[in-house]
Amino acid sequence: MRNDITEVTTMNAMQEELFWELRKTQLEIVRSLRNKQKNEWIVPVLEDELADITTAIQKLEEGNFGQCETSGEPIPEYLLKIIPTIKNSRDSEILEHFYRKPINSSIF
Repeated sequence: MRNDITEVTTMNAMQEELFWELRKTQLEIVRSLRNKQKNEWIVPVLEDELADITTAIQKLEEGNFGQCETSGEPIPEYLLKIIPTIKNSRDSEILEHFYRKPINSSIF
């Protein structure tokens, strides 16, 4: 069995901070899933998020956190800070597309 504290010492400061934040979130989701008074629609969302968090923690422990699962290239650090469960560069391209706002918008 791995010692979490030993594993964390091999990470850089940003990764260490993300590791502990992911562990905290992981515990919160597990507690929420155990709660008997949750809405049924949220269960699959929480389970998917828990799986993504577990994968990210495993990557941190194995030393391959922040690498694109498809190409092996590094994912930009600013994205990892925002979405530490991001899995590949393609996901970041999709996210950037959704965050772009047109200058001329009929909404405003």
